[in-house]
Amino acid sequence: MQKHICHDCGKEITKGAKFMPYKTAAGSFVKCEACHAADPILRNFQEAEVYSRIVGYIRPIKQWNKAKRQEFQDRMTFASTMTACDC
Repeated sequence: MQKHICHDCGKEITKGAKFMPYKTAAGSFVKCEACHAADPILRNFQEAEVYSRIVGYIRPIKQWNKAKRQEFQDRMTFASTMTACDC
């Protein structure tokens, strides 16, 4: 039997114990029966990489220097109520 470790609590799932398998693009994960009953959604299995445009090209934010990352956090977003026909 393949050794399974619960994604949430980190306990080894023993032979004959029930568990819930999750298949994602990042790989396969399992949750023990107790953790699955508490929260059936698989969380925190892959870090999301955020891209943004800076100085004319798109690049991952984690590659930016400290000042540019702070500038990105300080940015404000706006939603326009105008449509293309309102001109």
